[in-house]
Amino acid sequence: MQMLEHEDVAALSARERILETAHRLFYRDGIRATGVDAVIAAAGVTKVTFYRHFPSKSELIDAVLTLRHGRWMDWFTSALQRHARRLPLPRALAATLREWLSRPDFRGCAFINAAVEWGGSEAAVLQQATHHKQAMTAAIAQHLPDTPQRAALAQALALAVDGCIVQAQIHAGVPREIQASLNALTLLAQALLPEDTTGATDA
Repeated sequence: MQMLEHEDVAALSARERILETAHRLFYRDGIRATGVDAVIAAAGVTKVTFYRHFPSKSELIDAVLTLRHGRWMDWFTSALQRHARRLPLPRALAATLREWLSRPDFRGCAFINAAVEWGGSEAAVLQQATHHKQAMTAAIAQHLPDTPQRAALAQALALAVDGCIVQAQIHAGVPREIQASLNALTLLAQALLPEDTTGATDA
């Protein structure tokens, strides 16, 4: 999952340029720390154009999180499926996350970050975060046997994934610490899953 390059953004429509620019700045610098004026300047649009497409910052935030959710889930489901074809699920989860956590632009989970930034002051942000985590959990569940424990195991694995993401964010840029987080995720996943569910899947 990658941000669009500057030259690609420049070729977009005004609305898409605003959205892509906000997506990059919100993730890099934080939503609260990034004002509308900064987005307008970086996107190269006028205030009139900005407010025609996004009458409020709240609407821009909602659009950015919707964009982020779609892109991240497309990447996550595809990468997890690819790794799970050849690896047991605990190692497939770690291999999937390694692709993202090791990127130089990794700044943690955009939805965890947004929820922490806004707390209970922006209900739409929390709804987006909840929806995103539910979708991630469902994607993990697709790689588990259809048993009465499937939902609970998927939820537990999703919590382990989130813990790995937060640990990697705390130690961003330190390969040894990122690998330690991935190792911990693998161990937790192996402990959570019955032995007959840790083999490579055909998903």
